Amino acid sequence: MPPVFSHGDLRLYLLNLLDEGPRHGYDIMQALSDRTGGTYTPSAGTIYPRLAKLEEEGLVTKRIDGRKTVYEITERGRAEVAARSGELEGIQADLADSVRLIADEVRGSMREAMKSLRADLAAAARAERDAPPQTEPTPDDARTRAREQLRRAEAGVNEFRAQVRTDLRTHVARGGDLAADAVDALIDRLDAAARELSRSLRDR
Repeated sequence: MPPVFSHGDLRLYLLNLLDEGPRHGYDIMQALSDRTGGTYTPSAGTIYPRLAKLEEEGLVTKRIDGRKTVYEITERGRAEVAARSGELEGIQADLADSVRLIADEVRGSMREAMKSLRADLAAAARAERDAPPQTEPTPDDARTRAREQLRRAEAGVNEFRAQVRTDLRTHVARGGDLAADAVDALIDRLDAAARELSRSLRDR
C-alpha cells in the first residue's frame, strides 16, 4: 500500500492543522486520522519529532496546559502555510483519492472472501449429495457422524474467522482504512451466508 503522505507533505499538513488553532499532541493525531478517513493513524513517535522540528525552525511554539503540551503556529508558520496553499490543495486531493482506493481494496477483499466461503459451502453440499448411499445408520452412528461434521464445520468457520481477522488487523496496522460501507457489506454477506446455510440445513 502506498504511503498516505508523500515526502514532506506531513510537515505541511501539520502546519495546516495548527493554522486552524492550537492543538495538543493527541488532538493532532486524532485530527489526522479523522481527516484521512482513518487511512492514516500516526503514532506519537511519528508526530512528536516532527513537531519538535517545526519548533526548532520557528514555525511552531509549545506551552504546557495542565498535563498537556499545546502546540501553536507562529506568524512565520502561517506565512509558510499561506505561501504553499496550492500544495495543500494537492495534498487534500491525494488524500481523497487514497481513501477511495483503500475502500475499494477492502470491498474487493471482502467480496473474494465471501465468494470463497460460498464456493466451499457449495462444494461440501455437492460432495455430500454425490456420496454413495450408506447403510441405514444406527442412532449412535448418526450422532457420531454429526458430531464429526460439526467439528469440521467449526474448524472451517474458525479458520475463516482467523484469516479475515488477520487480514483486517494487518490492513489497519499498515495505516489502512476500514470504511463503514465496506464493513456493512461484509456483515451483509456474512448474514446472507448464514441464511443460506440455515436454508440448506432445513431442506435436509
